[in-house]
Amino acid sequence: MQKHVSAAELQNIVLLEQRAAAGPEAARSGRAVARIQILGPMRATSYLGSDILPRGRKARAILGCLCLAGGNRLPRGRLAALLWDRVSEFQARASFRQSFRELVVAFGPLAKDLIFADRETIGLKTSDCWIDALAVLAPEFAESAHRSELAAHCQGELLEELAGISIAFDHWLLSERTRFTERRRALLEDELSHARGDNAAANERAEIARRLIMFDPTHEGASRVLMRALADMGERGQALREFARCREALKSALDVEPSLETVALYEAIRMFSGPEKDEPAPPAPAPRKKNAKPKMPEPNRNRLRVGVLPFLATGALGNDSLALSLSQEIGAGLARFRWFDVISPMALMNRPPLALISEESLRPNELDYVIDGAISGDGGKYQINVRLLDLTKYASPVWSERFELGVDELYRLDEVVAPIVGRIDPLILFIEGQPKQRDKAGATSLIMQAMPMIYSWEREKFEKAGALINQALKIEPDNAMVLAWAAHWRMSHVGQAWTKNAARELEAAEQLCIKATRIDPDNAEALGIYAHICSWKREFDDALHYFDRALRSNPNLAFVWALSAITYCYVGKPNETLKRMERYRALAPFDPYFCHFESIYCTAYLLRGDYKEAIVYGRRSAKANPQFINGYKPLIASLGHLGELEEARSYIDKVLALEPGFTVKQFGENYPFKNSVDRDRYCDGLRLAGVPEG
Repeated sequence: MQKHVSAAELQNIVLLEQRAAAGPEAARSGRAVARIQILGPMRATSYLGSDILPRGRKARAILGCLCLAGGNRLPRGRLAALLWDRVSEFQARASFRQSFRELVVAFGPLAKDLIFADRETIGLKTSDCWIDALAVLAPEFAESAHRSELAAHCQGELLEELAGISIAFDHWLLSERTRFTERRRALLEDELSHARGDNAAANERAEIARRLIMFDPTHEGASRVLMRALADMGERGQALREFARCREALKSALDVEPSLETVALYEAIRMFSGPEKDEPAPPAPAPRKKNAKPKMPEPNRNRLRVGVLPFLATGALGNDSLALSLSQEIGAGLARFRWFDVISPMALMNRPPLALISEESLRPNELDYVIDGAISGDGGKYQINVRLLDLTKYASPVWSERFELGVDELYRLDEVVAPIVGRIDPLILFIEGQPKQRDKAGATSLIMQAMPMIYSWEREKFEKAGALINQALKIEPDNAMVLAWAAHWRMSHVGQAWTKNAARELEAAEQLCIKATRIDPDNAEALGIYAHICSWKREFDDALHYFDRALRSNPNLAFVWALSAITYCYVGKPNETLKRMERYRALAPFDPYFCHFESIYCTAYLLRGDYKEAIVYGRRSAKANPQFINGYKPLIASLGHLGELEEARSYIDKVLALEPGFTVKQFGENYPFKNSVDRDRYCDGLRLAGVPEG
């Protein structure tokens, strides 16, 4: 529900904007021509107060991207691909032009002053605009108390109504929201560190500390700064009440008492002036169980830990037993994945409230990630909100989603659990694959770091991935996941034509997988990679058997659904391929490596004879994976069947540069077709496109 703004409040907002406009940037460009709000519900008004916000969601998304670009030009092609990621490049560009025109029309006469565009790029003159998210973070206001007033009116999530426009846009939005949250926290903590000095005025220190406490009520450092500042101002009672507030926040959120440093400060303030009526009682030491031993941190823990908090039940249809059951089902589903250890909801029953999750509250369990959720309802539906938080530094949300379920549809609960657990695994793998994510160097951590290098398909990075995998094998030679991904790396080596002895490489990969499945017979990832190797060796019955075993072990493992899909192309069942790819997409719509698996669609449509659809997926896959050799081949064959020889020639040249020995004959002999009709269709397309016969 939108909050009613009184005339007095509106005047206050205008005054705040005028103060913000007094910064150095605005001083150079004059009064703000437009006011744009991208925190919470999106709004845009001209300096005359007229509404200039476009109606379409994608036109608003373009405006949001331009605002966050901070005045930099953005390529039209990048924005088109971001917002229309499931259509051809030509269609995406056409749709982009239409939405961009909608934005220009909405801006009216101001467009010529605020929007600059050429054939390839567009931009927004942000120096002539007041944009709430940029104003809150503006460095020129770091010493100004007006920032807190401004922040009070700039609430809400970044571009909160624009989620779900496209998968690519959701990825971008997730990263922008995370970046904004981290920058805001860092700014507040930087202000706090400067405010600790004695030279800063007490009222200034108090104001900065209050801003950080509003952002994080359990921040003890900010609470101590505020207590000292209040004491310096002679407001001793307020300082003691701040201690009581901090103590209550820590107790309710983290079930801990304030630190010794905070307690010592409280005692010093209390004793300096003597006791005061109604002041909070000193904290009592927590009782210790008889013969209890202090819990020592586990040495050299290299595996990730993911905790599932018991979900909350709220609203008219709140149901505690359903909420707990759902969180337990999610925990059980995640336990099937082998990359991390799962801490069950029962072990985390003393959970903090949703708004006060922090790393400290979960430190006794040494968690790296946590899944949190709530169930509410009114009328005849349950609403299930779920989020994943990364606890590397702070409790930072990295994914959230809402599901709906009718009160008479509880039998469909699996349809909620499956996408939740299916989406979490690739997200964690992607985050952990980034450089210096956390200070762990275990075997599985090395494999996670190797994954983005493998899927780059760049030879140098690919070989570095192999070095990391070999290092992981030395650390844990009996780790099934390490063995499986060592096999996958060798298999990919063959697929990229980077080995002189493909048969020997495949044999080595097979032995690694066999060892992995003996160590961990229910490891779905190892079984799926083994099945993929079997299919490449034309052992199709074995491949289908092991894919079935893998998906019985973990039916929510999107990676195996994608691997199995290509095997159904090999055996001549492209319709089954497309069904499995849709299952993969449903489980992991945000999989960062989807662009690699997208080429499977191209192969399936090629074998179905739907060459136009194959080209749509093939072009996009080739653009996203310019070093992935097998992404070009079904695209070339489809272009050949349609007589698009000029475009096909450009792709043939790229393949020959990557694989000089590529010919129709060599491909027909090596590619694992089960049926000659499929081989002939594929090879005829390559031949028609102009690939050397061999």
